[in-house]
Amino acid sequence: MLANDLILFSQVIELGSFSKAAEVNNLTNSVVSKRIARLEAELGVQLLYRTTRKLTPTEAGRILAVGAKNVSQATTDAVNTVSGLGEQISGHIKMSVPTISGELLLAGAVAEFCNLHPGLTVDMSMDNRFVDLINEGYDLVIRTGHLNDSSLIARHLIDSQWVVCVAPAYLAKNGTPKTPEDLIHYNCLQYAYQTTGANEWAFKTEHRNYSVQVRGSFSTNNASALRKAVLGSHGIAYLPRCLVYPDLCCGDLLELFPQHVAKRLGVYAVYPYTKQPSNKIKMLVEHIKQHYLSMSHYFC
Repeated sequence: MLANDLILFSQVIELGSFSKAAEVNNLTNSVVSKRIARLEAELGVQLLYRTTRKLTPTEAGRILAVGAKNVSQATTDAVNTVSGLGEQISGHIKMSVPTISGELLLAGAVAEFCNLHPGLTVDMSMDNRFVDLINEGYDLVIRTGHLNDSSLIARHLIDSQWVVCVAPAYLAKNGTPKTPEDLIHYNCLQYAYQTTGANEWAFKTEHRNYSVQVRGSFSTNNASALRKAVLGSHGIAYLPRCLVYPDLCCGDLLELFPQHVAKRLGVYAVYPYTKQPSNKIKMLVEHIKQHYLSMSHYFC
């Protein structure tokens, strides 16, 4: 019952009145008012200031509204996904995904989706470049970073945290940097596929963000190759956490300055703008999102 009341509270905040929320849900005003009052009683706080002219959320109400909106959205997504399971979807999807996520989880997730829907075929290319969806005929792209093209729809899937990592043997031989600024004295292996530049490593303090310009003997545009180089004790690397998560867990790699690494990028499902996206795209995106969330400990 609490979840239903949270969803109703979210609608009251969004619509601005009990009467509009009542109309949307085919309820009476008094029922809506009683359910919000019940929610306040269960939580032990006042959520709304009520006047004859308007409703104003209290501080507790504003905080709860954020979480309530998430509950409402999650419920909508789940219902939409389940409602489509009985439908026969068919046809072809051409998609492009980044190499790291593609190898880590997307290949299995997309293949599973195809097995669930025998009439569907998917052509998935793994490529780090920002493909041109329209001119190259892609139906769906998974991208990490920022979206600037307003003609496309982007759905946030997860955030990908980056880490500075190193093999214990390298530190034993070369010593341990005490601050991010000390990295200028170490061999920093560089990932060439970065919009900010391979040698610009982003860090933060409580008060500011800044970058350290590093140097190193080796760079590559392939993250897996860079992982092998750092595992070989050849230097320090700045990489997506998901790529080296198992190495960090087993101690083959150590994480440096975890409180100061500033790079955290959104992962998005991107597809061309239409008033009504095809059901197969919506269902595949939701399927992919659930796989990301099931492995969120790799990314965050």
